[in-house]
Amino acid sequence: MVSIRRNILLGRDIDLSDNSSERWKTMAMVAIGQGKMFTRPLAAVMHIFVYVGFILINMEVLEILIDGVFGTHRIFASPLGIIYDGAMAFFEILAFLVIVACVVFLFRRYIVKVKRFSGFEMRAFPVKDATTILFVEIVLMSCLLLLNAVDKNLQNLQAEHYIQAGTFPISSFIVPMFSHMSVDSLEMIERIAWWGHIIGILLFMNYLPYSKHFHIIMAFPNTYYSNLNAKGKLNNMESVTTEVKLMMDPSAQPPEGYQAPTSFGVKDVTDLTWKNLMDAYTCTECGRCTSVCPANTTGKLLSPRKIMMDTRDRLEEVGANIDKNKTFVDDNKNLHDYISEQELWACTTCQACVQICPVNINPMEIIVEMRRFKVMEQSSAPQELNSMFTNIENNGAPWQMAQSARFDWSQE
Repeated sequence: MVSIRRNILLGRDIDLSDNSSERWKTMAMVAIGQGKMFTRPLAAVMHIFVYVGFILINMEVLEILIDGVFGTHRIFASPLGIIYDGAMAFFEILAFLVIVACVVFLFRRYIVKVKRFSGFEMRAFPVKDATTILFVEIVLMSCLLLLNAVDKNLQNLQAEHYIQAGTFPISSFIVPMFSHMSVDSLEMIERIAWWGHIIGILLFMNYLPYSKHFHIIMAFPNTYYSNLNAKGKLNNMESVTTEVKLMMDPSAQPPEGYQAPTSFGVKDVTDLTWKNLMDAYTCTECGRCTSVCPANTTGKLLSPRKIMMDTRDRLEEVGANIDKNKTFVDDNKNLHDYISEQELWACTTCQACVQICPVNINPMEIIVEMRRFKVMEQSSAPQELNSMFTNIENNGAPWQMAQSARFDWSQE
C-alpha cells in the first residue's frame, strides 16, 4: 500500500481540492451508490449482490473473529436478541446471493464469453486474476454457510458452549447432511470452516493490492477526485499560452517565478498527473470503455482499457526501479514503448470511455497528453494532420486557401 501511494505521487501535482460538496456527492452516487453500473442491468444487479454482501457480511466476520480470539460463542446474540436472528438470516441470504452472482459472472466469462472480457490485453494474469477472485468469493461464502450449518447441528445436540442463537434460512438446507455425526466430528468440521473463512479473508486482503479488485478501495478516492469540468473541455496548456503571449507582446513581462517549459505533453508516467496514475490503479478491467469505443468497434487497435493497464504496468516498472536503486535509473524506456502511435491516433476524443466508466476513469486524457508529446516534442503526427497544421500556420484555416478567401462562402 505504501509503494502504491508512492507510485501515485510520482505524478505531477494537480489541485483537485475545489468544490468539496460536489465531490462528496459524486463519490456517494458513483462509488457508494453504484450509479453508473446500471447501464448494464444484469451485471449491475449481480455486482450489487457482491458489493453489499462484501460490506455487510464483514459484520458477521467481526463476531467470528472475536469468538475465535476470546473463546466466546456468538457474542453478539445476547445483547442484540431478536435483531441478531434477523441479521444472521439476512447475512445468509446475502452470502447465497454472492455465490449466485459469482457463478453468473463465471458463466458469462467462460460459457457465454461476453466479448468485452476478451482482447489482446486480457491474457495471462488478468484472466487468472478475475477467475481467482470469483472462486475465492465462492469459497469464503461456502465456508460461512458450512460454519453456520454445523453450528446449528451442535446447537440442536445441545453441545457445551453452543448456545441457541441465530436463524439460518440457507444453511438449514444442509444441516441434515451432518445430523448423523458426533459432537467431536462436528466441532472439527466447524474449526476447518472457521479457519478456511478467516485464512481466506486474510489472503484476499493481502492479494487485493496486486489485483484489479483493488478498485474495492480505490473507487472511493478516485470518484471523489473526479474531473468536474464539462466532458468536452480539454486541458489548456498554460505554459504554451504564456509563451505565445510573451512572443506576441515584446513589452509583456513573464509572471513572477515563471520558468520556460522544458518539455510538452507526456513522455513517461511521471509526466502524468497523480490523478491519471490513481486512475490506472483504480481500473477494474471490466472492458466497458473498450466495448463503447467507436475506434475499437470498427477494428482499430485502440482499447481504452489497455491504455489504463499499460499505464499501470509502466508505473509498476518505474516503482520497482526506484525500489531497487533507491532512485529512478534511466532504463531507456517510456510510456510510448507500451502504447503505440496507432492506438493514440485512433482515438476520436468522443469521451464515450469517460462517460461509461463505472469509477470515473479518464483514458482519453492520457491519450491526448501523449499525442501532445508526439506533436510538440517529436513533430510526429499522421500526414493528414501535418497538412492541416501547415494550412493553419500559412492560411489561418485548416483548408488550402488564401486568408483573403476565408469569408467567400457568405457571398452565396
